[in-house]
Amino acid sequence: EIMPSLVGSEMCIRDRLKEVFEVIYLSLFAISFLAATILPFSSELTLAGLIATSNYDNLLLLIVASFGNILGSVVNWVLGFYSINLTTKKWFPFKGRQIESSSKWFDKFGKWSLLFAWVPIIGDPLTLAAGLFRVKFLEFLILVSIGKVSRYLLIYYFI
Repeated sequence: EIMPSLVGSEMCIRDRLKEVFEVIYLSLFAISFLAATILPFSSELTLAGLIATSNYDNLLLLIVASFGNILGSVVNWVLGFYSINLTTKKWFPFKGRQIESSSKWFDKFGKWSLLFAWVPIIGDPLTLAAGLFRVKFLEFLILVSIGKVSRYLLIYYFI
């Protein structure tokens, strides 16, 4: 009689652990996504902390963080692409100074500046500027992905 209840408890614990792992991966995705927008989140610290615990699948952590962060940049590109007339509005998430600074980078380095879309402060507005300047989506996606995935791989390598 004791054994069936132990087996049931073990199944319950396993199910709870699975739920926790799913929440961790979803949280990493959300933080990585939001960090690629104007919101001040640190996906790098979150990823580094999760890798350091050695409790999770590191490849899956890298994939989830990369996908979330790249998708956040895609939102910025779409916002830039379709809202050129809205950038002067008070509620617009990027301030004029950020757009101006990113536009200078973009003018100087062109689409290659998107390799630095992961850099704090200038990276998010760079992805918006790419939309404003009508960078082709596939080129945008490839360059942003290279930069962002490389950054996460370096974090993994140094931990």
